[in-house]
Amino acid sequence: MADITPPAYRSIPVIPKLIPGAMEGKGPFIASDKINEALGFTGHLPDDWHDKAIAKMGDLLTRFRSLRVYMDACVHCGACSDKCHYFIGTQDPKNMPVARQDLMRSVYRRYFTLPGKLFPKLVGARDLTREVLDEWHNYFHQCSECRRCSVFCPYGIDTAEVTMAAREILQSVGMGQKYSLEILGKVHKIGNNLGLPAPALKDTLEGLEEDVKDATGIDVLFPMDVKGAEVLLITPSADFFAEPHIDSLIGYAKVFHATGTSWTLSSMSSEAGNFGMFIGNYDQLRQAALRIRQAALELGVKRIVVGECGHAWRVAYSFWNTLTGVGDGADANDRFAQMLQKQLDHRYKQPAHICEFTWDMIQDERLEFDKSANDNLIVTFHDSCNVARGSRMGDYPGGQFDIPRNIIRTVANNYVDMDPSTTHERTFCCGGGGGLLTDDLMNVRVKGALPRMEMFQQVTDTQKVNFMACICAICKTQFSKVMPVYGFDRRMVGGVHQLVSNAIVLGKNK
Repeated sequence: MADITPPAYRSIPVIPKLIPGAMEGKGPFIASDKINEALGFTGHLPDDWHDKAIAKMGDLLTRFRSLRVYMDACVHCGACSDKCHYFIGTQDPKNMPVARQDLMRSVYRRYFTLPGKLFPKLVGARDLTREVLDEWHNYFHQCSECRRCSVFCPYGIDTAEVTMAAREILQSVGMGQKYSLEILGKVHKIGNNLGLPAPALKDTLEGLEEDVKDATGIDVLFPMDVKGAEVLLITPSADFFAEPHIDSLIGYAKVFHATGTSWTLSSMSSEAGNFGMFIGNYDQLRQAALRIRQAALELGVKRIVVGECGHAWRVAYSFWNTLTGVGDGADANDRFAQMLQKQLDHRYKQPAHICEFTWDMIQDERLEFDKSANDNLIVTFHDSCNVARGSRMGDYPGGQFDIPRNIIRTVANNYVDMDPSTTHERTFCCGGGGGLLTDDLMNVRVKGALPRMEMFQQVTDTQKVNFMACICAICKTQFSKVMPVYGFDRRMVGGVHQLVSNAIVLGKNK
């Protein structure tokens, strides 16, 4: 990444000067025919692409009333303009949320409103041309669907839904994104984003058991496909091999071990991440989620716990109930959803986040920690977008903010929050979410990380912070990659359960 220069920090965060066209042509690779067709999408741009794209837009407007509301409600007040990390970092005016929405809104007006049909120029309506389609592919893949702009919108317009709709329209005419569609293909075929087959996963887990035994002298198990286990852990596949992710997986295992909780991973459904949300396709979202239901039924587990992955938790918290029958709202006509409802133990939250599980164990005094094990660290916490703005933890609003911080304070003596205007529901995205965690978008990712790096620099300068904890696999990967560009050591980012792993006292079950 030597050719990518990070934007300069701003001494006072202000709206950046505009650089029109700064990010033109910076979009991602288009999926090949093979990748598209494997998922049931059009493999190439068909001759009748225009009619198909407009038909797909009409279908989405009919099925999702919210999308039509978002198309009609915007008054261009500008409240969202400077809230997007990609606009702040790139200075391209088309990365303002309102301007990015208008790439679709202008086409919507042309084909789905009377003024746009009769007087297109007067209402800012425009035809859907091939150039417009390319513009969509470029700029709708410079949005991480983080929804920060929606926090500030007086009308509650959700830019993420607009982005998802645009991406689904692109997919319908063979212009889907290579990275996201390739990952979905691996999930459907093998069961995880990496395409890691069961024998390789088993070898990885056995290696972890040996590593933990060498480090602690204790046999901490990493079980796979154990029928009758109490807990099925569904975690991002990066936890199996990547750094610093793997340290959090070790932390989960130590928590289960220390509390005497039987648990298991599933070889056929080892992936928590669900890229169906990123591409805006409900069928793909459901197909990936159903693998988890199948694993839970086959293994006979009583609880489902989700590891540290932001968008995985959003999908689990917000969609699993209707997609799979986990939680409330199972379809009465879905026999397998009803079977799962009867099988799960409803004394516990279904599903639960690993932070909820660990915090419950801490409150029940079933875990013991030596906080001094983390005394070499001064810790801050990055609120991941999909946890902060798309889900919840605990039994009250804001639990998703308190619980991870409570855990950190329990296992570490030194904790500092970043600027409150950039935390909790106002948190900035890491810059790599929403299907953007691919090297062909590295320029966008580095620039999109600017606001969070500014705030991290602030606490490193004033509070000597040297570690940023996250509960999202994408955040960990993104920051590990872009931190060195901003002059930080990549080891300054890690998971909450990495800190838990450092401090937990093993050797006895409670």
